[in-house]
Amino acid sequence: MQTEAIKTETLAWRAADVAVYVNWVYFFHSWGLPPSMSSIGKTGRDAESRRRWLDTMPEAARDKAVEAAKLYDDAVACIEGMGDGVRLLFKYALYAANSDGDDIMAGGVRLPFLRQQAAGADGMCLCLADFIAPAGCGLEDTLGVFAATIEGGDAPQDEYHRLLVQTVAERLVEAAVERGHEHVRKVGWGYAPDEDLTVGEMLLERFRGIRPAVGYPSMPDQSMNFLIDRLLGFGSIGIKLTGNGAMSPSASVDGLMFANPHSRYFAIGSISHEQLLDYSRRRGIGVEELSRFLSKNIL
Repeated sequence: MQTEAIKTETLAWRAADVAVYVNWVYFFHSWGLPPSMSSIGKTGRDAESRRRWLDTMPEAARDKAVEAAKLYDDAVACIEGMGDGVRLLFKYALYAANSDGDDIMAGGVRLPFLRQQAAGADGMCLCLADFIAPAGCGLEDTLGVFAATIEGGDAPQDEYHRLLVQTVAERLVEAAVERGHEHVRKVGWGYAPDEDLTVGEMLLERFRGIRPAVGYPSMPDQSMNFLIDRLLGFGSIGIKLTGNGAMSPSASVDGLMFANPHSRYFAIGSISHEQLLDYSRRRGIGVEELSRFLSKNIL
């Protein structure tokens, strides 16, 4: 199996270029507001459109809706104020890959994964390695790795605007991942060249394949960042890792891309001590150290 990347590409956009891909549900969630407030992103910003939107809200939710409207306007103004000095960077690489049990081998790197210990509704206990062709089957598969971040911009002085800029930056980075993944599916990897989805459909994950991010339910171990860094080289887009695997800038994200049409998202959930021991052996990291990364999953 070749260890060099099949393809590597870095894409850069201004904030305005990815704004349409922002998922406002998660923006409002970070401010403690209900998902229903995200519907404001589909309305006009003139007074009449805003009044009609407020009229759709139950009386009990009006105060929250007024708060959400101001927050949304401030966020949009923040995005519009980001000029060419702010860039969203998305880098990906494609590697020949095969699975080996619960591990994936790609680019000369072995990526160990956890497997669900409780079967889902379909009776299956899933692992991300299930979505890559096994070694010895006669088929060489492909795995995608990606990372995205934001660079540039000035830090506001007051607490509200610092928090606003941070939450907007996080959403813009996720929006860059959404746009970048669309490019990968249709052009870069090209396994879905005829895909014709609206942004809304993409945000509902109606595309083929998945892109689990590090720290999310199917890949909860933050130390996986070190392995993905070996395949992608985070430094080339300005991302650094702390000693515990956290990304800097904090508005950064990384993960994997699978094209398997049967791949789907799932949550690892709780793991037993026996699985922790097995995972520790495969990762080559002590149980005590791994326990820090997986404290929410250990029974």
